[in-house]
Amino acid sequence: MTHSATTEPRPDGQTPAGGGRRRPQRGRRRWGRIVLLSLLALVLAAGGIGYWLYSDLDNNIKGVDIDKAIGDDRPEKLPTSGQNILILGSDSRAGANAAVGAGNVAGARSDTALVMHIPEGRTRAVAVSIPRDTLVTRPECTKSDGSTVASAKRVMFNSIYSQVGPACVVKTVEQISGVRMDHYVEIDFAGFKGLVDAIGGVTVTVDQDIHDSSSGLDLTAGTHRLDGTQALQFVRTRHGIGDGSDLGRIGLQQQFMLALLSEIKRQDLLGSPTKTYKIADELTTALTTDSDLASLTKLADFGRSLNGVDPSTMETIMLPVAYDKVDPNRVVAAQPQATQLWKAIRSDAVIPESAKKSPATGG
Repeated sequence: MTHSATTEPRPDGQTPAGGGRRRPQRGRRRWGRIVLLSLLALVLAAGGIGYWLYSDLDNNIKGVDIDKAIGDDRPEKLPTSGQNILILGSDSRAGANAAVGAGNVAGARSDTALVMHIPEGRTRAVAVSIPRDTLVTRPECTKSDGSTVASAKRVMFNSIYSQVGPACVVKTVEQISGVRMDHYVEIDFAGFKGLVDAIGGVTVTVDQDIHDSSSGLDLTAGTHRLDGTQALQFVRTRHGIGDGSDLGRIGLQQQFMLALLSEIKRQDLLGSPTKTYKIADELTTALTTDSDLASLTKLADFGRSLNGVDPSTMETIMLPVAYDKVDPNRVVAAQPQATQLWKAIRSDAVIPESAKKSPATGG
């Protein structure tokens, strides 16, 4: 097991170079699909709990008017392009969250980003993971206060959220992919702390010791019951596993999401209106969507439209990347693989195997 030294973020939101190279991996990364569809199922289950409770949950959901923020500078919505959803897992370290072994870092960061593509017919889905250390050209964007931020080259993808806001992340993804995003869903990982405590903890199994002084997580190999604080440490851990890259943290986040949902199913929490409300309250508090989805009714309608998606056919891949020639601790979209990948998604075509291979292999 290799440990990576703890590093502090730069003022621009980027992480200083150092440690091992990132190790892009492919595989069936399902957390985005699981979180989104399970959230929608929970919302549907909460439909009969009374108007005042419904209203309370409805008010929890935060909405972002993506269309207004971006304007007309967007890719054309093609008739055969299905549905495309940008899912961000954000992690704020400000305020009370700073006490959880994280340090007081202003703002929030988009630690995980998935473009979920649901082809016409909505019976299958594919999700493309964008590595947080990918260098991209950030387009000119408008911030929430109305000010304009100029375009910039060689910006780390992860920094855009904290620098300019979620609408600029959507615009950047659309610019680099040529794929029009129909919806935006953001899940605050810190919001899961209260949820885990509400259900009495979540059980996870790790196959090696994890000791991360940065996140505060200290686990021996084996099975552990995590409370809310430990769960937050778990999804933040990076330096105590693998080669210290962010891909290791993504793997733990995926594992935690699966364990959380397994616990909800095991306790039959959805069979009790009271328990359902507690879960839905925590989840909706942690949720931000585009304005078109920012209500329980709209989420429920969208959830019903996805009923035909077969989880067994879900495929999640990583955007093909290569090491940057100037900074080998950063990656850039690999060509022609990335172009082939986005073209297949735009046209609802089968993604060729050659478009799933990353020249960057780690080490």
